[in-house]
Amino acid sequence: MNAEDITTVKSILSQPQKIAIIPHKNPDGDAMGSCLALYGFLKGMGQTAHVIAPNDYPKFLKWMPENDSVINFERENPKAGRLLEEATVIFTLDFNDLSRVGQMETALKAATADFIMIDHHQQPGDYAKVTYSDVTMSSTCEMVYNFIQYLGETDAITKDIATNLYTGIMTDTGSFKYRSTSSKTHRVVAELIDRGAENMEIHRQVFDTNSPSRLHLLGVALSNMVILPEYRTAYITLTQEELDAYDYKKGDTEGFVNYGLTLEGIIFALIFIENKEEGIIKISLRSTGDFSVNEFARNHFDGGGHTNAAGGRSELGMEETISRFNDILKTYKNELNP
Repeated sequence: MNAEDITTVKSILSQPQKIAIIPHKNPDGDAMGSCLALYGFLKGMGQTAHVIAPNDYPKFLKWMPENDSVINFERENPKAGRLLEEATVIFTLDFNDLSRVGQMETALKAATADFIMIDHHQQPGDYAKVTYSDVTMSSTCEMVYNFIQYLGETDAITKDIATNLYTGIMTDTGSFKYRSTSSKTHRVVAELIDRGAENMEIHRQVFDTNSPSRLHLLGVALSNMVILPEYRTAYITLTQEELDAYDYKKGDTEGFVNYGLTLEGIIFALIFIENKEEGIIKISLRSTGDFSVNEFARNHFDGGGHTNAAGGRSELGMEETISRFNDILKTYKNELNP
């Protein structure tokens, strides 16, 4: 954030506001961690604030402090709509284009509030009065920590705020192993631990609470893995039938895509997951090194994200999607084998 933006935010928050805090659709740990942390901070300032999630999110995130205060736009539409209409300030966290909020997009575009964006994804939109965008950051949670620091309020970071920020940084950095994890990230995490974040317990809550059905689904996913050594690529498919057979719950496939990257010689991994209700194949893409899955997803699958982690979608069936992917992959052989 530059000095002008910091002054603007301080001026806005010096007055009582009605604040809505919004994550992207299908929010992950970074989205919910940043929103819940900011909610706790603003509430501590005496502001009236609400976190409004576009839809539901995984059970393994619902232990987080202040989770019970979250309003689900799909389930509580009249209440959520009223709060968005009344809002004087809307924070959008962990996304930078209003199309990322699904059915909430119309309500956000109709809102008269001042928007403040905090996000680390590439190619931000220009809808906000204040845009804090930094694609070099590990996570939006690290940016929210910086945001609080810019306001000169780090002493306001409670154990609950620290816990939520730590959760988002941990999940969005792959437990601190992704390239975006900087020395500053580790210094921020150390500060969060000093302020009460219990790193071992947070890791247990997020990663060590499997159900038997999820582990069985992982077995199916791994048995479906296709390895293409000539392209240094591996991909997984999961059909709706396979998801239903193992009582799929939102979040059950989190992290499955990363197994491909554990294979020797593989630098590009994907998972294709069928969603018949939405009529799409949801695609998660991961890479190591300089191969940009952000560009791959943007160019071919209506998606985007970061250099080494992105998402996309296909409106074709599974077989057609995989066939199209294989055709596209052939044009990247030189990039994948420099």
